[in-house]
Amino acid sequence: MRTRRRAPFAVAAALLALFAVFGPASPVSAHDQLVSTDPAADAVLTALPSEITLSYSAELLGDGASNVVEVTDAAGTSLVDGTAVVDGVNVTQALTGTASGAISVIWRVVSSDGHPISGEFAFTVDAPATPTSAPTETTASATPEPTMTTMTPPETDEPTTTAPDSEASDSSPLPWIVGVVVVLAVIGVVLYLLVLRPRGRNDGGSTGDRPTTDD
Repeated sequence: MRTRRRAPFAVAAALLALFAVFGPASPVSAHDQLVSTDPAADAVLTALPSEITLSYSAELLGDGASNVVEVTDAAGTSLVDGTAVVDGVNVTQALTGTASGAISVIWRVVSSDGHPISGEFAFTVDAPATPTSAPTETTASATPEPTMTTMTPPETDEPTTTAPDSEASDSSPLPWIVGVVVVLAVIGVVLYLLVLRPRGRNDGGSTGDRPTTDD
């Protein structure tokens, strides 16, 4: 009889134990969970992305006012541009500016059961230092080219300018000498015709008349 009386109490105690173990876990398991992020947690990027996307296990409730994604750099400067956009299970937050180093992401959203959930993760922006060394190589390679071009023009211009001057100076006296000779010849012919020939004619005429007067 005693065992029969104790049976209901044993069943009740077992039910209470099961409720104590699985009862509080039921509302927690109903909350949504963060499934993935883009960029991923602990990722190393060469530049700050234009946006960050968080994906959850179920559709979220509310809008950008109740679902917030905060993104800051190592100095604590905010990198968000506007409010977050909720699209089903995804929350997208636009980013702006440039940053390097550790980037911290803190999110707070409303799960499908109406309970708010939150979390955080980080990724790194490691800007490469190679662009600063690349311009030095281009400037160093560009400097020898103008020196090569400036050396060639003086060598090609010197013989072309000196040769015509020497030829012109050597050939210039010839026409003057020929002109002087021609002028002197013409003057001599004119003097001969005008002065010497008339005198010869006058002398010859006077000697022919003398014998006729003596006879």
